[in-house]
Amino acid sequence: MSTFATRIRSHVQREIDAAMRAQASGNFADAMRHLERAHVLGQAATRDHVRVHVAMGRLALRQSAVAAAWGQLWRAAAALVFTPIGLLPAGNTGGSDVSAFRRMPVPRELQDIIDEARR
Repeated sequence: MSTFATRIRSHVQREIDAAMRAQASGNFADAMRHLERAHVLGQAATRDHVRVHVAMGRLALRQSAVAAAWGQLWRAAAALVFTPIGLLPAGNTGGSDVSAFRRMPVPRELQDIIDEARR
């Protein structure tokens, strides 16, 4: 496991935990927001990248959004292949409603966390 992956994992987990709490209270929009933040943080760490897409797929199924769940299954498989070789659109939130190839701005607070994990 890379040093980056080790350093970023707790930040990704914090967002996943927040998403699970929001989902448990029925706040699916907030849950997705936390999973999108987890995706931006963990996108360069294969294990975390895949975990976030699986969590997004489960959230989609909980909402009976079958097409979105399938989209997340495809993205999880793609993450296994493309993350290790670095083919990642920076800042992409990972949702099925966004092109998997679209670069997006990274919020400053998340960029600071990513930069610190890379040091």
